[in-house]
Amino acid sequence: MESKDLTVVIVTFKSENKIFSCIDSIPKGIDIIVVENSNNLKFKEKIEKSYSNVNCILSGENKGYAVANNIGLNKVLTKYALILNPDTILQKDTIENFNKAIKINNDFWLIGPSNNQSKNYNFENNQIIEVDNLKGFAIFFNLKKFNKNYFDENYFLYFEEIDLCKDVKDRGGKIFLVKNIIIRHEGASSVEKNKIELEKNRNWHWMWSTFYFHRKHKGYFAALLILIPKLFSSFLKIIFYQLTFNNQKKNIYFCRMSGIINSMIGKKSWYRPSID
Repeated sequence: MESKDLTVVIVTFKSENKIFSCIDSIPKGIDIIVVENSNNLKFKEKIEKSYSNVNCILSGENKGYAVANNIGLNKVLTKYALILNPDTILQKDTIENFNKAIKINNDFWLIGPSNNQSKNYNFENNQIIEVDNLKGFAIFFNLKKFNKNYFDENYFLYFEEIDLCKDVKDRGGKIFLVKNIIIRHEGASSVEKNKIELEKNRNWHWMWSTFYFHRKHKGYFAALLILIPKLFSSFLKIIFYQLTFNNQKKNIYFCRMSGIINSMIGKKSWYRPSID
């Protein structure tokens, strides 16, 4: 694999404090597509002025992880694509080790780095193992396998990569984890403003996406059985925090309950964080 065969796609949303370190860790000869989930023209101008190999696409509004990644992936003209979170840092040999993995398993669909996701697997003497799931902070795509069909755009946040991997496995595709591919990931740090709003956002979407995923793959009643305990738990905690005058906690659990209910009644994933 040469540099001309790979494009990196990075989805951002108010990630100015992270994205530049991420881009600086990517070899200069590789094209990069940044999809900014807003209409921030100043951000686009700044990032494109700073890097000649970066094309920044403005989505116009916060469309979420799945839609934004699809926007970027559908602009890629190379054989392969690497999607990254903006709070990731590549090691000096990351791309070289992806290249080595491709040569060993050229029929792959997806490849992921071993860090942050290898604790449940036993590599033993193997450098590469086949797995069912990858974490979404860094995924390497063999684009010819997908025919422009990537993430389910009903998801706004959470479960997108789990759903993608399940789809790949259902279609007989191969997913690999590579021991010597390391990509540092800070985690939950791409957006730094207003932590309470982000916590409400995470709780709402985690619950919405959990129900949607199980309904999609197991059926409505199976999803209902899985989520009913969480629904009642959230309701009880809302009452508890109301009685103890803890409005922050009450609002967080209200968002959890709201996410479940909205997914149960078939409403789209509409909740958005209030972040200035």
